[in-house]
Amino acid sequence: MPGLNLTRDEAAQRAEILNVESYNVTLDLTKGATVFGSTTVVKFSAKAGASTFIDAVTESVYSVTLNGTELDPAEVSDGVRIQLPNLADENELIVVADARYMNTGEGLHRFVDPVDGEVYLYTQFEVPDSRRMFAVFEQPDLKASFTFRVTAPSHWDVVSNSPTPVPVETDAGQDGGARSVWEFAPTPRLSSYVTALIAGPYQSIRSEVASSDGRVIPLGVFARKSLMQYLDADNIFELTRQGFEFFEAQFGCPYPFEKYDQLFVPEFNAGAMENAGAVTILEGYIFRGKVAGAQIERRAITVLHELAHMWFGDLVTMRWWNDLWLNESFAEYMSHLAAVENTAFDRAWTTFASVEKSWAYRQDQLPTTHPIFAEINNLEDVEVNFDGITYAKGASVLRQLVAWVGPEQFMSGVRTYFAKHAWKNTELADLMVELEAASGRDLDVWGKLWLETAGVNTLAPEVDVEQDGTITAFNILQSAIDEQPTLRPHRLAVGFYNLTEEGKLERTHREELDVEGPRTEVPALAGLTRPDLILLNDDDLAYAKVRLDAHSLATAKAHLKDFAASLPRTLVWGSAWDAARDGETPARGYVELILANIAEETDSSVILVQLRQLATTLTYYVAAGHKLEATIAAADKLWELASAVEAGSDAQLQFVKSYAQLARSADQLDRIQALLDGTDTLEGLTVDQDMRWELLTALVAGGRQGQERIDHELARDNTSTGQNAAAQAKAAIPTAEAKAAAWDSIVVKGELSNALQASAVAGFMRVPDTTLLEPYAEKYFEAVPGIVKERTHALAQQIVVGLYPAQLTTQATVDRTDEFLAALPEESAALRRMMLENRDAVARALHARAADVDVDLDA
Repeated sequence: MPGLNLTRDEAAQRAEILNVESYNVTLDLTKGATVFGSTTVVKFSAKAGASTFIDAVTESVYSVTLNGTELDPAEVSDGVRIQLPNLADENELIVVADARYMNTGEGLHRFVDPVDGEVYLYTQFEVPDSRRMFAVFEQPDLKASFTFRVTAPSHWDVVSNSPTPVPVETDAGQDGGARSVWEFAPTPRLSSYVTALIAGPYQSIRSEVASSDGRVIPLGVFARKSLMQYLDADNIFELTRQGFEFFEAQFGCPYPFEKYDQLFVPEFNAGAMENAGAVTILEGYIFRGKVAGAQIERRAITVLHELAHMWFGDLVTMRWWNDLWLNESFAEYMSHLAAVENTAFDRAWTTFASVEKSWAYRQDQLPTTHPIFAEINNLEDVEVNFDGITYAKGASVLRQLVAWVGPEQFMSGVRTYFAKHAWKNTELADLMVELEAASGRDLDVWGKLWLETAGVNTLAPEVDVEQDGTITAFNILQSAIDEQPTLRPHRLAVGFYNLTEEGKLERTHREELDVEGPRTEVPALAGLTRPDLILLNDDDLAYAKVRLDAHSLATAKAHLKDFAASLPRTLVWGSAWDAARDGETPARGYVELILANIAEETDSSVILVQLRQLATTLTYYVAAGHKLEATIAAADKLWELASAVEAGSDAQLQFVKSYAQLARSADQLDRIQALLDGTDTLEGLTVDQDMRWELLTALVAGGRQGQERIDHELARDNTSTGQNAAAQAKAAIPTAEAKAAAWDSIVVKGELSNALQASAVAGFMRVPDTTLLEPYAEKYFEAVPGIVKERTHALAQQIVVGLYPAQLTTQATVDRTDEFLAALPEESAALRRMMLENRDAVARALHARAADVDVDLDA
């Protein structure tokens, strides 16, 4: 429906004529399982005589009253927008409506806990979905105060941006159940997308933190009743206090809200959401069993990321969505900085290099890459822009900016920015002005080169050496691809690493400098002895792909595991991955590099990333004729490593999970069956319920188990997690009938919740034999336009990306995609972007496979 896709021009025009004072929103959550009552009273000023519209995605509109005049809902409301004619200087609008509960993770999401049948609600409004709960001028620059009045079952807890009031009991509901009313105090001026409502029989643990201005800020951590036994509230509170301490000191500004609640909610589409004072977090971050340290660290970064948003995003908010990148990049940068400087996660920059920057480099090499400062013309543009550029490249470039202007100068500018713009909306220029003033640097050229152009540069050393090993000349060469030719300024370090007598690679020299243009001389390195390994972008300050010279590459291959520090090792890992993805080195060589070194890796997040990249390489980049053999050999090696590493270690857990994912041979499946049944054990490995599902799904995909065993396991674990795992396992059954049933459920009927659909999609695509997918390639291309038209963005994207036949890695898939793209109408920009990215994955895989044919891995 066109009205759903608000354009930037429409928003600008509306902002010119409106100033919103307040919303008073009354919600009735006791009207059944389908709809809830929503009455909105909006007070706003306007240019007299002007007309505009308010956003309201409704099931039914019962009345619209503007300045005391009744407007006919049939004439002014189309279920998405309500037209508002002939405005006065001061206006009061009253909209009485019913709105629909969602099961897509958008708007007001409704979930029923299979353990106890209790109902849990939460909101997710970013980007444009507060309009699914109440009538609202849905754009970030029309800030207002919000007052919520909520009627709900009396045994529920109700949480919003303001502190939760004492509920007052009211008349019983239609079902005879006890009801109460919660009347919240007005909020400060907020953008509607960071307002929130979370309601249901959530349980909580309470604490507090002292703010820098002397206030005591109440803290709460919430979860469903059936998950409270697993909630590590002490860890969440500790991280929150550390974040408060760090951010208040860095920003020179006390925490801006009255309380800080963190609520773990079901079926959440993202990692978390920065609702002011009421952050919602993916409930997958409540760990039922043993998990890799990488996941615990990721949770910590997420907690800190959302807390940083309370200042950058909530207190000061972007004017329009083209500054979304700055909102997310700043929080991402600050969360890692806080983790390193004020928590136990002092290796977070290693994780940043391994996880975030690899995401950025991958996104930045797609045909759909875009400048960090992207043109956002409408809401559909925003929804596909939550990507590796907006988050990871933006944060990487912010880190480069900090190196460019200086850490103290950067934070000084940020403090002035918060002081000037609290409770207001800003643009990028507002921050850059303060950074220029604090640093004395002219950032205009820097901003144009880094923020207004796309693509990633490649840096390589050029070293002239005498026979005795003395360096006579050292240059850094910078290049770019033809399609993205910009060469940029970089502030970076060059590290020299040598092997010690103990066999460790340690840094013996560091040179920090500015790099500009295609060739930068580094005279300070002339006269030094060439080290065993030269590492450009040491300490990972710059955003660039790095190549090693031949001498350093040989050292890296032989001694990757011998780096004394984790970050330089991670940078070399990243260089090797880039080369394999780019088809510069054979994929099987990269597989061997991982398997030969990963047992010595000490960073959990790096292990996690390398094992993911191992699976990707085996699935897509290894030549087709070697794929099965290489996968079986890799799985065998992983089991060998799992058996050899420290019992009960993080590495052992991750190796076993990866082994289950890659298992193909009869012997491998026999071992997994024995682990599941308990007839075989591995010292230190706990086969808890989550591990049981991983093992069972491997057996199902391998044809060893079927629906009966899935049902048996679900009976043991009839929880939300269990239901999602069962949905994935069911869709993974390797029969034509099972795939047909899964396809029907996902694509044809379309009745699954966001979480169950995601699980079913993952199971459908988990196939040891890709011939099972062949009947669905053409069906996919036929179904996708209707899916995008009829489903919400979250559900449509799961299908468009998740069911694309990438595992049919052939030129025919590329050609069919080209044919599909050629027929797409111009207005299908979001779908075009997703399909271009799908296509690129297959084209890249074909290129990598061509480089993996008949290679000598020992050469």
